[in-house]
Amino acid sequence: MSIFLDKIGQKQLTPKQILTDPVLFLAFGFGAGLAKKAPGTWGTLVALPIYLLIVQNFYLFTFCSILACCVGVWLCGRAAEKLGEHDFAGIVWDEIAGFLVTMLFVPSFSWTAVLMGFIVFRFFDIIKPWPINLLDKHVKGGLGIMIDDICAGVFSGGLLIFLLPLMSNY
Repeated sequence: MSIFLDKIGQKQLTPKQILTDPVLFLAFGFGAGLAKKAPGTWGTLVALPIYLLIVQNFYLFTFCSILACCVGVWLCGRAAEKLGEHDFAGIVWDEIAGFLVTMLFVPSFSWTAVLMGFIVFRFFDIIKPWPINLLDKHVKGGLGIMIDDICAGVFSGGLLIFLLPLMSNY
């Protein structure tokens, strides 16, 4: 019994096809989206080392976060075409970008902020409150795949602005 998907999307691609296609490899979060259970959570975990690599330079972090969102629209749209399925759960680039957006709201690095950002982002990404759920249902293509996670990141970041000062270790 494997923890990874066997056939992916309507076109029934194999994990090898996902891992050897540069677009799918990136869209699947370097393979994290192949997990059978909670691929979005695994995709968000992939965002952690990316965040840790770029957070020390505000300009680099901001640039990479915006780039991840912009490139993600094309990347996720193209991946969905290759899979023959809109917003397949294994496409997790949107989670990577959404977590980076969340952390843009954090004024300085702390492990508390990373943990809270992860939890709050996953909450908003899973629950999809209004208007996130509206966008998720009605916006199609790559933008549709990305927009709900970007909005979840904005909601999460906004909540972190209020939560982090309440945390004693922050």
